[in-house]
Amino acid sequence: MALLKYEEIAESLRSRIAAGEFEPGATLPSGRDLAEQWSVSRASVVKAMDVLRNDGVVEARQGTGFIVAETPVARPAGSRRAGTARVAGGMPFLRVGVPDWAAPPERVAAALELESGVEVLRRVRVLQLPDGAPHSYVTAWFPPDVTDVSPRLAQTAPIAEGTTRYVRRQTGRYPVEGEDVTTVRLATDEERQHLALEGVQAVAVVRHTAYDQKRRPLVCEEGVTPGALFEQVDTYAM
Repeated sequence: MALLKYEEIAESLRSRIAAGEFEPGATLPSGRDLAEQWSVSRASVVKAMDVLRNDGVVEARQGTGFIVAETPVARPAGSRRAGTARVAGGMPFLRVGVPDWAAPPERVAAALELESGVEVLRRVRVLQLPDGAPHSYVTAWFPPDVTDVSPRLAQTAPIAEGTTRYVRRQTGRYPVEGEDVTTVRLATDEERQHLALEGVQAVAVVRHTAYDQKRRPLVCEEGVTPGALFEQVDTYAM
């Protein structure tokens, strides 16, 4: 399906941001300039900016226009529910360390349909509350058949178009089914450090696996949330 004009503009700006042409904090071309460049109305440019703003890629700055967001925003992919935590929707996050290759825990290897000991790409981030306090410690594990053709996953720079969109662009694969497994345990020392927890604390762990059109795993994420911040809500017919 052909993209609408405002979608083309949004995609073009995503690509330019991802390529480093516009760094975090940089001002994007004005609405007038973009309208002239693309031979469209200002309304189409406004719609394109709304798409990027809703995705957390750009921010509106009074008297300046639109700038590239300084802080990336994590959002549930596809129709994945955001109700596993009290804070729904997009959340700012901080990257922890740099992406690296490591052997995942047995439960993650099984979810990714890999043999024990096989190293995969690991990306770690801490989701933040509005006041900057840590909310969740999230580790994402990507299988080799995804990372081999998606080199930007191994880079520390934010992926402006979002991980899901980037993987789809590189592989032609996208999530159509998700499986969430929720367990409860005590926080590890590393988790207590990143979540600013004192003493022994219970945490909820949501293991999310996304599957593509042929039910091949695309990613397995484990989100660790302190018990005081975790709340799962299910609504169903009676």
